[in-house]
Amino acid sequence: MAPIAVGDSLPDGQLGWFDESDQLQQVSVHALAAGKKVILFGVPGAFTPTCSMQHVPGFIAQAEQLKAKGVDEILLISVNDPFVMKAWAKTYPENKHVKFLADGSGNYTKALGLELDLTEKGLGIRSRRFALLADNLKVTVANIEEGGQFTISGAEEILKAL
Repeated sequence: MAPIAVGDSLPDGQLGWFDESDQLQQVSVHALAAGKKVILFGVPGAFTPTCSMQHVPGFIAQAEQLKAKGVDEILLISVNDPFVMKAWAKTYPENKHVKFLADGSGNYTKALGLELDLTEKGLGIRSRRFALLADNLKVTVANIEEGGQFTISGAEEILKAL
């Protein structure tokens, strides 16, 4: 399947998430994104170096500026289970705006056409690193990295596009 691109609609899918009351929920991507301007960014794995030290902190640090430019939701997805995503989220006590969403079986990542085979590294099928900006489910920016790079999918690149 071809990767999602500008002009495409975000597919719907269910992702795991612990809500503000610490209750595990299954949430629909369309429920989070319909009628809103959202950033959906994906990383190869929770607690991995580039994801944990650069990609996620960038969106947390820039969240207020992104919101000021009209972004309603900042959604992080990773092919990890909800319990791992919850534990990872807790390592960012300063986070107020980024939702950590679990794509446990990688089904949503596959629907986006953004799976990355890291089996040789012992990680199985994961997500490519990416950042999408969507307005009412329509993709307006699709910054999708090659391999393990981190050059175009950071918060700064999305800020420039707004």
